[in-house]
This record gives sequence, C-alpha cells and structure tokens, in this order.
Amino acid sequence: MAETDAKKSKKTKAVANKPPEPETVAEAKKRERAPGYWQLTDDEILLRSPAPEDEYKTSDSWRVFRIMGEFVGGFDELATITRGVTIFGSARTAEGDEMYEAARETARLLAESDYEIITGGGPGVMEAANRGAFEAGAVSVGCNIELPFEQMPNPFQTRSLSFKYFFVRKTMFIKYSNAYIIFPGGFGTMDELFEALTLIQTRKIRNFPVVLFGSQYWRGMLAWLTSTMLNEKMISPEDLSLIHLTDSPAEAVNFINRIFGPNNGEDVDAGSGTES
Repeated sequence: MAETDAKKSKKTKAVANKPPEPETVAEAKKRERAPGYWQLTDDEILLRSPAPEDEYKTSDSWRVFRIMGEFVGGFDELATITRGVTIFGSARTAEGDEMYEAARETARLLAESDYEIITGGGPGVMEAANRGAFEAGAVSVGCNIELPFEQMPNPFQTRSLSFKYFFVRKTMFIKYSNAYIIFPGGFGTMDELFEALTLIQTRKIRNFPVVLFGSQYWRGMLAWLTSTMLNEKMISPEDLSLIHLTDSPAEAVNFINRIFGPNNGEDVDAGSGTES
C-alpha cells in the first residue's frame, strides 16, 4: 500500500512540476532550445524502447485501439477515392516560388483529368497542390499529422483528416494513390519517396508512377544513385526505371495519363498555365 501511495505521490509531483503549455510559437521554440527538452508525440511514445520504470510500457497494448481507430477512420473517409494522386514537397516553399506555382498547376491539370489530389495538408507545396485542385473544383484531400508544434492545415482542402501516427498516415497515402509526384523537399519528402520505391521494388505494392519534379534539385541524388548505389550493385538497373523525372506539369500529368488514362482521352496541353 505504501509503495502504491509513493508511486501516486511521485506521479502527482511530476504533473505539478510540468510547465504550462506554450501559448505562442515563439514560446514553444524557446522551450525546444532548453536543455533536456523533448516534446513527446504519440509516435515517439509508441516506438521508444520501454525502460524498467516506464509508465507507458503497460499501456502499449491498449494503444493499439487508438491506432485501430485511426485506420478505421481513414479507410471510411477515403473509401471513395479511386483516382487519387499524392503530391509531396517542402512545407517551406512560399507562394510565388517557382515550385509552388508548378505544384499548383500540376494539381489543376490532374484535377481536369478527373484525379483526386491528396497531400499532407500543410503549407508550402502541399498547400499549392490542394489549392490547384480546389480552384479546379476537384476533390482536395489533406492528410494532416499532429506534430509537437502544431502545423495548421491549409485552407484549400475539401476533405481534411488528422492523424497522430505517421505510419497510419503513410498507409493512407499508399493505399489511395495511383501515383506519387515528388516536388523538392526535405527529410519527410525523401521518406515518402524511398518508402514508395522500396514497396514497389519488393512487390509489396503494384508498380505505380513515381514522378520527380525539378531536374536541377534531384540531379545530385540521381547521379549518386547511378554512380555509387548502382555501381556498387546495391540496386539493379531496372530499379532506376521506377523513377520518372520532369520539369513540366503537363508532362507529369501526361505520363500518369499514359498509364491510367485520362477520362477525356486526350493529352494535357503543355502550353496551359495558371494565374498566380
């Protein structure tokens, strides 16, 4: 009994000493820089190895129900998506940037070929893609993720979902996409790119189009894949054929159409454009 009371007292003390939630982004960033800081996320709690005194280890099995709920909710919400194309890219790309406008135009052209657009729901390239679909009157899906510092969903979504777990969200991207278009981005963009290539290579999913947009940005990575990874026989020549590189929104859409077929049966006009 005394041991139980001691544990309760320890837990109550920890809660009492917990600092208040930051009210502004500036406060949150300041706290992040403080020594010993680590903002727990649901993914981090689930995936870390349990320690002897870890209060979370006894609740991991119950956490499965929350995960299951996210899967069920995602499957129900996206069940009608049959011609989805997911567009990835940096959240840091600003409106007016060349890649922002290219993503917006690509999404618009895809929408006009009767595709539904899926993104991570955030700012930057994700916003541009949702915006292009939204302006074309098409389905514009955002699969948002809860992060330690909240990333606001962009306002151009006709269907908005929120996930706590990255792996559940990534399953939705894979399951409801007929193709990926990858614009310049950082670690998250690379993660989605190479996960798709791995799943295709290992035949865990069917071979669907993976389009890299922006030859200048991807040139160094593709050169390394060829000169080092391929040369060292870590991949096969056919693995490189899984990637299609382009600098044209129309060509990206036509490449996907050649595999899945546009509903209007015609190629997209490369001369069409979008107003900023």
